[in-house]
Amino acid sequence: MKKTEAFETEFSEIKSKLFDIHNDMKSFIEHANQQHMENVLQHIKKDYNTTIANHLADEIRTGLSKNMVRKCERKDECTSIFTDLLDKNTDMIRKDRISGRSIEKNRAKMDELKGILPYKKCDKCYSELTELFSRQVNLMHSMNIYDMNREQGKDMKSLPIQTVVDDILEPVCHPKRMEILRAVYTETRTFSSLSEITGLRGGNLLFHLQKLSESGLIMQRHERGDYMITARGFRIMEGVSDIHTSLNTDTEKGKIQI
Repeated sequence: MKKTEAFETEFSEIKSKLFDIHNDMKSFIEHANQQHMENVLQHIKKDYNTTIANHLADEIRTGLSKNMVRKCERKDECTSIFTDLLDKNTDMIRKDRISGRSIEKNRAKMDELKGILPYKKCDKCYSELTELFSRQVNLMHSMNIYDMNREQGKDMKSLPIQTVVDDILEPVCHPKRMEILRAVYTETRTFSSLSEITGLRGGNLLFHLQKLSESGLIMQRHERGDYMITARGFRIMEGVSDIHTSLNTDTEKGKIQI
């Protein structure tokens, strides 16, 4: 119990520190290279996930050792099987996001074990296994690396269509505006450099810059200063890139269905 409380306290402290770091990063991002910031955040997240995974690995061994039936000739065998199953979840925590299919596969293996346990007293050991498994999945969910509803698809009924069109789709639907966003994705750009990149001059370029600025996708450092992408614009470009990659991957595998 004390070990669990200590873990939960340390876990809360880690989340609190990450929240503070996130806020500091958000302020600093207005003046730093976006790609560099992404690399920094990835390293932080990797360290965070590793710390949590190490705690879980200790918790698995402690929980099984203390709460399984002690006097049983199959205890060592079952402990090894249970540990191997739970360690697979722990290893996945080190990843950014976990497929629901992987979790359900492990859950199915756990259900299979229940059907072959030979003794009545096995219920106590199996109960500890399911408890640890559930805590792992709940932790994944709280860390935003596993969405339990992702595999079921999202409810689109509440999607604000007009808002999506006005604030996301319409601002990026022009090729020249996409060129501008791609240009400022990793570094700031002057009006002259954007003119050279897009082939637009004067008022024509200014029109697209104002459109992106009014939509909150880019900003100008100061009057007549360089242009840079905003956090909102950065996320939209990341989303567009992910969609493009996903569709191309599905096309190559012949998985697109209409």
